[in-house]
Amino acid sequence: MSVPRSACLAAAFALTLGAGMASAAQTAGGKDPMAGGAPVYPYKNIIENAGASKDHTTLVAAVKAAGLEQTLEGPGPFTVFAPTNEAFEKLPPGTVESLLKPENKAALVKVLSYHVVAGKLTEARLRSAIRAGGGTATLTTLAGEPLTASLYDDKIVLTDAQGGTAHIVVGNVIQSNGLIDVIDAGLMP
Repeated sequence: MSVPRSACLAAAFALTLGAGMASAAQTAGGKDPMAGGAPVYPYKNIIENAGASKDHTTLVAAVKAAGLEQTLEGPGPFTVFAPTNEAFEKLPPGTVESLLKPENKAALVKVLSYHVVAGKLTEARLRSAIRAGGGTATLTTLAGEPLTASLYDDKIVLTDAQGGTAHIVVGNVIQSNGLIDVIDAGLMP
């Protein structure tokens, strides 16, 4: 069964509905960043932090539906490129629900995995790789497909396999098993 592009985008956004982390800014006094009304603790893993937030229930449901919960709870490290809540809210109604159906699991897994790269790729490491690559760095996602990183106006831009782009808007949200970089659009394999 072919899953429409909007359904695939929904999965990407569902993975990171927790992208309420877009508002995760370091607070005064060096306290842990907040996401969905809950602190993001650097000693907790990606799933633990997402599960603690009232704004991350769709993320946890999508990861469970895809069977990726154990992976994202594992030692990693992983870098998750997470679309923002604003991007998620623009999706057509019912898209996420459709993708969460068992018959669409393969598409869900592929899209979610396309937003994850093995390793802890801080913004500094990404910038170094881009400079070393003469202006671009090719990242291999857990989906096994390439994602290209480049710089534009000193911001890191990710270009997906379809030619779509996303900017890192909040970087280096540290987890015990990696980090989350919040992006402003979904990525497609």
